Amino acid sequence: MAALPVQAAVRGDFVVLLVLVDTEDTMDQVAEKVARHVIDRRLPPQGGRPVVRVNGQDLPPGTTVAQAGIGPMQFIEVRYE
Repeated sequence: MAALPVQAAVRGDFVVLLVLVDTEDTMDQVAEKVARHVIDRRLPPQGGRPVVRVNGQDLPPGTTVAQAGIGPMQFIEVRYE
């Protein structure tokens, strides 16, 4: 377990955030950590489930940060489907 800073955005928002995630966080947990800074602040509640997108690919919800190979300061996007 190690803390890892990533750059993140929620699709539809205009702000890129610096969010601290853990290497053992799943993509569902990462999406929640990112969304808590945006939803009900700059964007209304979103329908559907959150999906984390890295390097143009959607990652499965149970994949951990370490398994996905996400590195420090890498950009991730959260979108809702």
